[in-house]
Order: sequence, then structure tokens, then C-alpha cells
Amino acid sequence: MKIIVSLFAIVAALIADAESRAQTNYPDKPIRILVGFPVGGPPDIVARLLADKFTDALRIPVVVENITGAGGNVAVDRAAKSAPDGYTLVMASSAITINASLYEKVPYDPIKDLAPISIAVFTPSILVVNNDVPAKSVKELVALARANPGKLSYGHAGIGTPAHLSGEVFKAVAGINILPVPYRGIPALLPDLVAGRITMTLPNMSVVLPLVREGKLRALAVISPTRAAALPDLPTMAEAGLPGFDVPIWFGLMAPAGTPQPIIDRLHRETVRVLAAPDVRQRYGALGLEVAANTPAEFSAVIKSEIPRWAKLIDEARIKVGE
Repeated sequence: MKIIVSLFAIVAALIADAESRAQTNYPDKPIRILVGFPVGGPPDIVARLLADKFTDALRIPVVVENITGAGGNVAVDRAAKSAPDGYTLVMASSAITINASLYEKVPYDPIKDLAPISIAVFTPSILVVNNDVPAKSVKELVALARANPGKLSYGHAGIGTPAHLSGEVFKAVAGINILPVPYRGIPALLPDLVAGRITMTLPNMSVVLPLVREGKLRALAVISPTRAAALPDLPTMAEAGLPGFDVPIWFGLMAPAGTPQPIIDRLHRETVRVLAAPDVRQRYGALGLEVAANTPAEFSAVIKSEIPRWAKLIDEARIKVGE
């Protein structure tokens, strides 16, 4: 029995030593950051800038892989099931707190299967309309919708996406009947919005900010508790007369659960350092993305608080998609 116990002790010591050396040498091979959305979208832009800065600092290639599908679930699930060694990360989004209630079955647990590193950016949602819409304010738009029930429309990027949920919240809070029109992503609906074939959309700001700045779309309000730095003159929904209307969208770096704490700590330090750089803040800010570096514990608290909030909204609106 003593011999068996000794062998177990030796094996355990060898494993512990190997893990310790692996952590000390981290990273010594390329790191992947998975993104569950198409190239060129906000999470992809955030991930690629981080990857470039990580590559310079760590002297190891850090690459971005776009693995789309199921509202970001495919990429998150692949990351969650990867080896917890710090070499496969995921640029998760607030969709992980939405999808938990939206889909009949989600293949991962956003709390148990993932290790938060840091939220990178927040981007507020925004209400924009076609320039020919006579309403110049949220109050006027609500009045117009009430006078024409079912005749105004809002475009969104698919059932359960933030733009869709924002539209449903708008309908509920304002007491209006507007028609949802689904598209394959926000970029796909923008030509119809500019042309006036749909009335409005409520996406994250970064997607429509260039068109607002060029005067091709009219912004009526930002859907966040405070005004957005990118459009400081734009009122919040609360200021426009609809308090309690807040649809937070964030993108943050996560690792598989079980990733050793020293590796999480190293990645967190690098992430915070990159996000503090003036050129990074300027680049993100120009896109309407607000840097929001936080601790793993704070990131975890955000996820835990948002899951029941979205669950309540999705249940009340009776929104559901298949697996």
C-alpha cells in the first residue's frame, strides 16, 4: 500500500511540475482568439486589434478565427470545449447572456464552462431612422407609430439579436405596434433603411455611426444609461421620455473554464495594458466602442446579472428559436 501511495505521490508531483513549467513558459506557441461573428463586425474588429497588440507584446503569433453560427454559440462552444491551457480564447459578446434563454438548448454553460478575463468594450445601442421619416425626436416617432399602428417597421439582424430585442423593448415601453423585419445582419438592412423601405433600426452604435455622421441616417436616441462619447449631443432614451430602456452590448475575452489562474492573470494584465493605450482607445472610440476593462470577478458579475434580466424579457415577449 505504501508503494502504491508513493507512486501516486510521484505521479502527482510530476504532473504538478509539468503544469508549473507550462505556466511559467506561457505562451510558447500561437494563441487563437475565436470570434462567433463575421469579419468586419464589431467583435471581429475588437479581437483583431487586441490580437495585433498581443502579438507584439508576447512575441508569439495571436490569430483571430471567425467561426460563425447560432448567434455566436458555435465559437463559444468550441472555446469552452478546448484545452484549458490559454491557447484558445474567445471574444464573447453579451449574446452569451441572451442565448441562455433564447435557444431551447445551448451546448455550454456561460458561467460554469468559461473563465472571464476582461470585458474589452461596451457599445450602446442606438435608435436611427430613415431621413424621410417626419419624426425628429423619440416623442414624435412614438406619436407617429401610435397614429399608424402596424405601418412603421424596424429592421433587425435575426430573432433574438440585440437589435431585435431592442425593438421589442421599444414596442413594450412605448406601447406601440411596429413591424419587425429580419435580415442577415445589420449591414444587410442598411441599404433598405437608407432607401426608406424600412423605418428604423436599433442596433449597436458602431455599425451605423458612419452613416449617422455622413447624414444618411438620423439618430434619435442612444439606448444606454448615459450619453455616448461618440455622439455627446444625442439624448438617452430616458432623457427622451422612456426611462428604464437600456440594452447593453459588450465584447469580452474569455478562456475555457479550468485555465490555470496564473495564465488568466497574465492575459488579464496584457488585456488591461492594451486597452489603456491611447491609440487603442482612440481607434475604438472612433467606432463608437467604449473601452471597459474590468477584472475577471467583475466580468463574471456582469454575466450573472444579465442572464435573469434577458430571461425575463425573452419570456415576456415569447421569443424563442430552435437549437
